[in-house]
Parts: sequence; structure tokens; C-alpha cells
Amino acid sequence: MIFLETRDVVKQFTGHLALNKVSISAPQGKIFGLLGPNGAGKTTLIRIINRITAPDSGEVLIEGKLSQPSDIYRIGYLPEERGLYKKMKTGEQAVYLAQLKGLKAGEAKRRLMQWFEKFDIMNWWNKKVEELSKGMQQKVQFIVTVVHNPDLLIFDEPFSGFDPVNTELLKQEILNLKEQGKTIIFSTHNMASVEEICDEIALINKSEVVLSGNVSEVRSRFRSGTYNIGILDENLTDIPDYYTVISNSPSQNGVYNFRINKQPSVGNSELLRALAQNHEIVAFTEELPSMNDVFLKVVS
Repeated sequence: MIFLETRDVVKQFTGHLALNKVSISAPQGKIFGLLGPNGAGKTTLIRIINRITAPDSGEVLIEGKLSQPSDIYRIGYLPEERGLYKKMKTGEQAVYLAQLKGLKAGEAKRRLMQWFEKFDIMNWWNKKVEELSKGMQQKVQFIVTVVHNPDLLIFDEPFSGFDPVNTELLKQEILNLKEQGKTIIFSTHNMASVEEICDEIALINKSEVVLSGNVSEVRSRFRSGTYNIGILDENLTDIPDYYTVISNSPSQNGVYNFRINKQPSVGNSELLRALAQNHEIVAFTEELPSMNDVFLKVVS
């Protein structure tokens, strides 16, 4: 089931076409990667989904129905540009922000204190925001984003500024939210994170969607015919009609590893038969391009 859909969304600013007939479909209960270089139009699309601004034309649908003003209470949005009131006490501010998303003060405080305990920041409840480290402030903003239990969560560079320990903490929380059936829009420049947690992606470049689909399928679409071969002898000769050797690495436990490039017309079974005529094969895997490789190829 598609939870969020945009259809032919267009947004024009003075002298700049920010979005040109952008259509995306985010399945319910999945993590959808919204990718693209700086200035591609991602933030504009996110602001339209959040009803912060309106499209010039096109539609935004939630569960198959046109987006309504009340839908903002079903959305949690963590923007890339963070912002808390520095002079306010942390807990007081978190309660205030939760109330803006429709929670009563008492219920907001109860839920927030559970999250503060979970993130081990309860000691900072009565501290001013300016006394918190950047990482702690970002934890607070993550909590405020999810505390009203929204159906759709939009995270724009959620790991920015976090150390590896806290990055892993947030990553697990995002995966937990997915397990709870939440639909998640995940915008980032970190392609390793995309490979690790995203189910589907859309890549926007120069205001248009230029690539979309399942992450594994997208990577397969850009396969280059590169394979890693492990054999029990140190020489692997080029057979140009079948493959060429790209590189090799030293023996590990008697196994020599080679990277080869297969001719497009040669099937895997045919390749293996050619290799097996002269070598004892102990490993054979295809090297799919990373999402970073795909991103660079499409954008450039």
C-alpha cells in the first residue's frame, strides 16, 4: 500500500524552477530515501509535503486522499537546519512543541519523560538548551519529532553531527519505528546509510526525479559485470573472449582473490566453466555498484 504519493508536483520561485512534475510513491511501513545533490529540490518537496508551502500545480496524497490541513498532525518532521530556543528549559520547550502537534500538556510530559529516560538525557530536563551539547540538542529534537506518534516521519540528515555511538542509537530507533508500521522519508547525502536502511529511493536532480525504485533493484540496474573470484593458485590469465582481470590481492589462507570484468555476452555459467578449466574456484560473487557509485553516475 502506498502511504504518501506526490503527482506531478511543480514549484516555481522567481527565476528558478525548484520542482518539475515530481512524482514519488512511499510505501506504508517502509523507509523511503529521498536523495539528490544540494539544490536539487528535495527540501522544497519536503516543505510541500509538510504543507509549509503549496505547490504551483500537482497533488500530494496521503493514503490515497488529497492532503488536508489536519494531516500535519500525522507528520513528524526533523529538518536539516535544527533550531531550539536557547534560553528555554529543555523539558518545558519539548512539552510546548509537543502541544503544537496536538498533545495535551500532561500527556506530552508523560511521553517525553519516557523518551528522555530512554535516551539517557533526563538529567537535562530542567537545563537551558544552551547548556546542552549539539548532540544532546539533536536528541531532543528527534524526540520532539516522534513524541506525538505520527504515521509519517520525515528525517532530513538525521545523523548529522552525531558520533558513531549516537548514530547507531538513532538508526535503531528509526528501524524500530519502521517495525511499528511507520512510513519514513529519509533524506541524506550518506549513501552508506541509504544502502543500510532504505527500502525504496527516489533521486532528484535539477528539479526532476531521474531515478527511483527498490534499492537492490536500482543497484542491479547499474551492474557493470565486475566479479570477485577466489582460486587456489596465484595466476589467473586473461581470457578476453570471456573476461579480463582488473586486479588481484595476496593470498589469504591459500586463496588468491581476483577482480574480473565479464564480457556482457557471456553468462555466469559459461564464465564459471571457462574458469574451472584451469582453476579450483572457491569463491565467486558479483560486485554490485554501491549507491554512492550510482549517485555519482546519475548526477554527473
